[in-house]
Amino acid sequence: MRSKARTFQRKLLGYFIFFTAVIFAVLWLLQTVFLQRFYNSMVISNTVRAADKIASQSNSGDITEYIDELSRNNSVLVFVTDTYGNILYSSDEYKKIHRNRDIEFNGMKADLKDERGHYRELPENYGEFLDKLLSSDSNEAELQTDDLYVYGRYIDFCGNDGKAVLYIGTTLNAVGSTARIIRVQLLWVTLLSVVIGFVLAWFMSRSFSRPVAQLTEKAHKLGDKDSDIPFREGFCSELDELNDTLDNTADKLKRSQEFQNELLANVSHDLRTPLTMIKGYAEMIRDISREDEKQCAEDVAVIVEETDRLTALVNEILEYSELQMTDTELAMTEVDLSEVVNSVTDSFENLHSKDGYVFERNIAENIHIRGNVSRLQRAVYNLMDNAVRHAGEDKWIGVTLKSENNNAVIEIADHGEGIAPEELERIWDKYYTKRQRQGKGVSGLGLAIVKQTVTLHNGKCEARSEQGKGSLFRISLPLNK
Repeated sequence: MRSKARTFQRKLLGYFIFFTAVIFAVLWLLQTVFLQRFYNSMVISNTVRAADKIASQSNSGDITEYIDELSRNNSVLVFVTDTYGNILYSSDEYKKIHRNRDIEFNGMKADLKDERGHYRELPENYGEFLDKLLSSDSNEAELQTDDLYVYGRYIDFCGNDGKAVLYIGTTLNAVGSTARIIRVQLLWVTLLSVVIGFVLAWFMSRSFSRPVAQLTEKAHKLGDKDSDIPFREGFCSELDELNDTLDNTADKLKRSQEFQNELLANVSHDLRTPLTMIKGYAEMIRDISREDEKQCAEDVAVIVEETDRLTALVNEILEYSELQMTDTELAMTEVDLSEVVNSVTDSFENLHSKDGYVFERNIAENIHIRGNVSRLQRAVYNLMDNAVRHAGEDKWIGVTLKSENNNAVIEIADHGEGIAPEELERIWDKYYTKRQRQGKGVSGLGLAIVKQTVTLHNGKCEARSEQGKGSLFRISLPLNK
């Protein structure tokens, strides 16, 4: 059994806390464990860089001022000696403060300078450094302990005839006390930040989870009558798109349910009638007319006719359902509408001319639109079939195709009984004709299919009629430019 997953809000809160913990763990490592190593590497790099700068300026007349400046800026001790260890110049970070000044110690003034103007003696490790430099093939040497780093090389020094030795030393343990202070400060910063971060994470997770919860509730109620769940757009584009998708899905489900309900309410009777007749005539053949060849043939003919009617009814229902529920656009190509109208008219003329029907044509040539051929053929067929079923006693059908105001216009007229004015606006509704006009059609979906097809082609339908004189059905479709 699958375990119940955590809510979106708890997951988001957990991830945020985990992210905060990782950030502070890295910060602790960098500011405590690796701080000394980082500090030492930076100090060593600065010391070597200072030596390079001194070496590049060692022959200039103001080299001593330059050395003093580098000593102060980098907190290093600098000695320049000859190869025998005699001091040519020295400097440290305090040189500017006590140069040419006396200090008072126990009530007595003492001069910090010796007779040559130097402020301190050579360090104890100078001998070791000088030996290492003399034995070096690269003309440079370095010494490093836990607390001290020394670097040096041979340079040319202004005022000295031979090679001079540059010695630069710096301390490495100066960050120790600083690190302890940082640890204490970081501890308080961490505790305060965790509290603030937890509060912010809780509010952020609520903000993130609220629209998701609304969409979840809306998804649960898809198809229900009360599915209008408020959703505040603008939080993020992805959730807005998801909300639009759910709204579209709800509309499609609603239309599907309405169609199913209407199908059951209005078509059940139409299906029941032919099925009842088929069953009744079949029982008559079985019980009564099976030995009467003529009567049996008439009963079979009724069964075949009702079967054809039932088949046509089912086909119209399926076709209208497909037009209503399709999610994709029709495949559109360039269509010769003149050829389509002529072809459908030819079919009806061949089928009904023997019964006395007259088809008067006024079809313009080379009328082209952009559309779906099979759908347009079906629309023209339905209009023609409607005209034939409602034709008057003269059995006249008028078929017109013309170009008018950048539209292709199809008009199909008859001299039938006409349509009452109160029904004229509703004849395009599905099932309306079947229920109200008691027409001779199969399902009452023929004109609804025409309207749906024309709408998909960005056209419009209209009908004109005068009772006792006939009707004219007109559809307009945009010409192909």
